Amino acid sequence: MRILLPTGAATYESVKKAAYGFDADVVVTGEIASFLTPAALRDLVQKGDYDMVIVSGMVTASFLPVEEETGIPVYLGPRHAADLAMVLSSLDTLPLSRSVPADDFIASVKRDEARRKLHELELDASYDYVIRGTRIGGSSRIKVLAEIMDAHRHEDVRGAVEQAFRSGADIVDLGFGFDATPDDVTRCFSLVTEVPGPLAIDTQDPVLIAAGLFRADIVLSLHDGNIPVIGKAVADAGIAAVIVPTGQLLEENVRLAEAAGISCIIADPLLQPVGSGLIRSLSAFPERCRYPVFFGAGNVVELLDADSPGMNALLAGMAKETGASVIFTSEHSDKTKGSVREMRTATEMVALAADRPYPKDLGIDLLILKEKRRRREPPLSFQSLEYANQPDRELQYDPKGNFRIGVEDDQIVAVINGRAVKGRSWEDIFATILKNGDVSLLDHAAYLGKELYKAELAIRFGRSFEQDGFF
Repeated sequence: MRILLPTGAATYESVKKAAYGFDADVVVTGEIASFLTPAALRDLVQKGDYDMVIVSGMVTASFLPVEEETGIPVYLGPRHAADLAMVLSSLDTLPLSRSVPADDFIASVKRDEARRKLHELELDASYDYVIRGTRIGGSSRIKVLAEIMDAHRHEDVRGAVEQAFRSGADIVDLGFGFDATPDDVTRCFSLVTEVPGPLAIDTQDPVLIAAGLFRADIVLSLHDGNIPVIGKAVADAGIAAVIVPTGQLLEENVRLAEAAGISCIIADPLLQPVGSGLIRSLSAFPERCRYPVFFGAGNVVELLDADSPGMNALLAGMAKETGASVIFTSEHSDKTKGSVREMRTATEMVALAADRPYPKDLGIDLLILKEKRRRREPPLSFQSLEYANQPDRELQYDPKGNFRIGVEDDQIVAVINGRAVKGRSWEDIFATILKNGDVSLLDHAAYLGKELYKAELAIRFGRSFEQDGFF
């Protein structure tokens, strides 16, 4: 397959390097690749014998007339020359698009393929139990159990449960503190009776456990202190139980649960936080267990001041290597917000990596701030240089008025003179402000662009936003 690669002088060397080993002509069409015109491309195509043209993903012109005239397909390549090698190496297996830059299009195709494979893997997987339609154990994907802490104090229990499922939880756990009453438990579970997914009750108090048996599918947690009191009722209800070690070894408490008639058992060796015995507790996970194993990742993430995406990915990998079937996560604090979605993605990554040595290049990932490949763009060309000075601190107010910018319901809001503009994109809001004639000074426009973009970043990364504050 002979390929024409039009490029700019600034990126010629990068494109030439990426095209090495492929049957491709790299042709400079000007200083900047994105300025390529249909007329210039038509002339290039007619001079050679090509099967395909790949232009810069930054090009905005339409090359449909060139295709119609020459019969040669013209596709968008990546936006950055550094990604071209990845695109060329994928041509045999992945299509390209005429409207979406190749790096975005290939990423989308790989995501779709990853989702399809995950679905097939789960359909073909073995399992130990099916709890309200959810497979547990065997070779099925590690299931994410998300906790609603102090459910009896929550303003909207049903909304929180439904949100957890939308975020990727396979099981949602309602936790009840020592101040909860049986009526609290009954009320909370009555509110979520019609929610279709599996629910768990998280308390060690037999009285509270009994109050939730009419709807709970799993009990967290049973041990030698409460199995003699509530074990038979759990068995009679036919629900699952997570068994933990306390005064006795885990194996001994599992035997107590079996003796009580509980047949759907999940064993929890209890994972300790960093600094309190993480490695030691990991070593206690059995190499082989006749029951599915529970992996309590939530406390490890909560009790370490580090960003949660990488921690959740690593802990899911650990869970996979220990043979765990259920992984616990929570969003108790602001710093762990998003952990349910992160942990779901992490369990999918380790499931996709079953036939690979490493969980990378899977089509899905947890890269949020850092890049997999650093883009090395060519240096800028200029004739003179002036170093920037600090701006004049004397503030000049725009006669059109001042804006208050905030974030509400994951949307940016800009308010001026009692009127608000709301949207998800800083660019859309800024364009609307300009169209409405609400800004007249260049420095005010620059300031608005800065603050609106900060607000968009705050939404993207799940952070708080304060106008004029530090992001």
